[in-house]
Amino acid sequence: MLGIERSGEQIAEAMRQAAADNEADILEMRQGDVLDPPFRDDEMGQFDVAHARFVLEHIPDPLEVVRNMARAVRPGGRVILSDDDYNGLRLWPEPPGFSSVWNAYQRTYDRHGNDPIVGRRLVQLLHQAGLLPRRNTLVFFGGCAGDPDFEDVVRNIASIVDEAIGDITTTGLSRDAVTAALDALIDWGKSPDSAVWFGMSWAEAVRPV
Repeated sequence: MLGIERSGEQIAEAMRQAAADNEADILEMRQGDVLDPPFRDDEMGQFDVAHARFVLEHIPDPLEVVRNMARAVRPGGRVILSDDDYNGLRLWPEPPGFSSVWNAYQRTYDRHGNDPIVGRRLVQLLHQAGLLPRRNTLVFFGGCAGDPDFEDVVRNIASIVDEAIGDITTTGLSRDAVTAALDALIDWGKSPDSAVWFGMSWAEAVRPV
């Protein structure tokens, strides 16, 4: 198994976790960029599966990444994409002020040349890369009050927004408005009828034989 990662720190953590699970001997990590993957010439077209998870939403040219993945797998090999469509997030009953903050968060992707709704494009990207789409689905990441993991779901959403406050305020929302919406979100998560509906987009294709 080969993984590609830009960050040396992330590579070290990946290897630490692999060692903790006694899997270090089956994992190789290489430092590099998915737009110019560090493959040897004799490795191209030899992999059984190529998988990108939560990557394409951060890339200005996601199609180039998928084309690299298509070139990496053997004929008949699989390319699997899993990523976000942030416009699909639904919280109900809606916490006060959250909708405006979430819309502004999505605009921060636009401002960096990235795509906050790339999840709905996965099948199209696979097709455009010359692959044959075979399956698509959603992996549910939501929850509701009464679920023992619901507090973690709500706090994860809050942390996504909190880490992006600086960028969000460049869209015109004040820091006070964002923090007030975050406080309302945490309080909302304690309500007995609160629910989060969100799914990670997932699509698979094969390289033509």
